[in-house]
Formats: sequence, structure tokens, C-alpha cells
Amino acid sequence: MFGMDEAFDYKKPTVQMLGRWQPWHDGHTNLFKKCLTLTGQVVIMVRDVYNFDGDAGAGRTVVQDDNPFGMIQTIEGIENGLREHGYENGREYLILEVPNIVDISFGRGVGYTFTEHDLGKDIHEISATKIRAQMREEGKL
Repeated sequence: MFGMDEAFDYKKPTVQMLGRWQPWHDGHTNLFKKCLTLTGQVVIMVRDVYNFDGDAGAGRTVVQDDNPFGMIQTIEGIENGLREHGYENGREYLILEVPNIVDISFGRGVGYTFTEHDLGKDIHEISATKIRAQMREEGKL
């Protein structure tokens, strides 16, 4: 498995997590931990959707038009959330800023899979939408 003093290895098999992370929360952390068990390292891709006023899903998913956190704030949220669990950017994971990716297309035999993890009812009920609403109520957003 991945040694605590080792740097992220670009040649090693890696799990990708793609999302808005608006904001990063415990559900994301639990998913990260599950992903980390698969290969020992994860790349977290942050979709650039800050203040996007259209449908950030481009009609392919539910409307994702509530994106109040900029890239720096989002990255800091991810790093702070994972640091609390002993993970470090550049060691167990990398964060990459990416365009507003709304579809992942592939042909045949591409060398990777798509996996949906069941993290249990309590984790699946964690909602960034609810977190943003509470932050607005408390004047934090």
C-alpha cells in the first residue's frame, strides 16, 4: 500500500474523483477513503463552476447552478477536510482544476472502469445543498 512518506506517483494506478465539491463534506471524505483503498492514491478533479449562472450540468444532470465557492476556497476546503484525517495533497492525493466536465465518454477497452460506491444511508444523506442552505442561514455564505 501507499507509504506515508511517499510522494504521489504519476505512473501508479490512480482513482479519479470528479466533482464541484461545493463545499467538501464528510460524505466526500468517506468516498475519498473508499477510493483510496482501491489503488492507494486519488486524483480529485475540481470542476470550474464558480458562480456559474446556467445549468452546470448542461442539461445532462439535475441543475447545478448553486456554486458559491471559488477554486481557491474549494481547494482549501478539500485540503482542510482531508488533513483532519491525516491525508496530504501531493502524497495520497492530487487536486486538479478542470473545465466544467458534464460527460465522460469512452469507446471500448479503454483500461479503466466506472464504480459507484454504496457508502450507506447516513453518508448518502449528507448533502452539500443542505450545507449551503445552513451556511446561508447562519450568515456564513
